[in-house]
Amino acid sequence: MASTTDTKNYKFNHSMLRVKNPKESVKFYSFLGMSLIKKLEFPDAKFDLYFLGYDSPKAVSGGNNVWDREGLIELTHNYGTENDAEYKVNNGNVEPHRGFGHTCISVDNIQAACQRIEDAGYKFQKKLTDGRMRHIAFALDPDGYWVEIIGQKPLEETENVKETDVQTYRMNHTMLRVKDAEKSLKFYQKVLGMSLYRKHENQAAGFTLYFLGYPREKGVPGEGESTADREGLLELTWNHGTEKDESFKYHDGNSQPQGFGHICVSVDNLEAACARFESLNVSWKKRLTDGRMKNVAFVLDPDGYWVEVVQNERFTGKANF
Repeated sequence: MASTTDTKNYKFNHSMLRVKNPKESVKFYSFLGMSLIKKLEFPDAKFDLYFLGYDSPKAVSGGNNVWDREGLIELTHNYGTENDAEYKVNNGNVEPHRGFGHTCISVDNIQAACQRIEDAGYKFQKKLTDGRMRHIAFALDPDGYWVEIIGQKPLEETENVKETDVQTYRMNHTMLRVKDAEKSLKFYQKVLGMSLYRKHENQAAGFTLYFLGYPREKGVPGEGESTADREGLLELTWNHGTEKDESFKYHDGNSQPQGFGHICVSVDNLEAACARFESLNVSWKKRLTDGRMKNVAFVLDPDGYWVEVVQNERFTGKANF
């Protein structure tokens, strides 16, 4: 294998969430149209990992190897939590433990999609009709994580449509709050090699949203072009002024109380990618050589969120686990 790495080959593979009861969680994400792509069991360490994603012929990564995809959700189950009445995750949206905000799926017909979720008995943080933002909703997964729902078509167009096809859904993005937009953008663009797709500045409310991703064949979206039909984007939310407050810090999800764990990028050449990160002076949570798992590394973004780095098996032809 050549000892070079090209960020054009990188993929924003998954976002990891800890869950209390995997049966309930897998059922929920399956209801949203996802398939269980892979399950990894680590009985000695007393945890299992469930990788869910869109896998129909209409899906962007349909049929691909688990590491050769974008927009997966990894559910981590630590044995015993399902029977622990006290166990509750930190969903990232409650002070003083805010950090990770939500995952987001884009759907064909948003009114029908939200109705279907409601009819199944799932709860909403925000229904379409709540508040001023009438074009987005937030459903709650069984642990109380927020799942944003956005439409792939204009709201008016789907108003009277009663059906929805989950095979057309996308795991569109994962949102993280960041303290200093400039530092975070530099990290995700220069170090991880993502492109900035668009930014949405709301001066009145004092925040800016940045959407980044790996463009590959589709290229970076043009001015005003929707990104709702894509998968595996990263949304960074910057609340203006936090960068000036020395004591301000977001919760990384891995200190107590835990919830969100990490985002993960799969790369063409794991050793070369890590050598490149090293040369860019990244902060490491875990180098390849640390600990027992020699096939994963973790770098830290400027807010201390963990970014897992893993080999895309398509480039090596051999299994990671």
